[in-house]
Amino acid sequence: MKQSPKNVSEEMADVEVMIGKILRIGVIISASIMIVGIVLLILTGKSGYPGDTYPTDFSQIGQGLIQFKPFAIMMLGIFCLILTPVLRVVVSIYSFYKEHDRMYVIITTAVLIILAVCLIVGIRA
Repeated sequence: MKQSPKNVSEEMADVEVMIGKILRIGVIISASIMIVGIVLLILTGKSGYPGDTYPTDFSQIGQGLIQFKPFAIMMLGIFCLILTPVLRVVVSIYSFYKEHDRMYVIITTAVLIILAVCLIVGIRA
């Protein structure tokens, strides 16, 4: 059953509001995690890692989080901040799909694939 143009425009307005909320909540969560890491770094005076080293992959970040290491907590905050716009791209794909805008679905999906490839290449480098 086709939706009337008014229903589609109302739904798109709701999606835009949701995208704005996702971006705000993502930044707030990331900043909160970073603040916890910075406060812990200031209180302990140590990064949790020897010398100038820091966690560089997910397993090291996970182990550092379990051990409550400040640099691992801050890296988690940075990772959440990086994922926030990626989530926005995913929601945009849904939004364009609901609008039946096939070209933008394809373009936005290509952007998501590029982001995923860059993330994978960055992790392996």
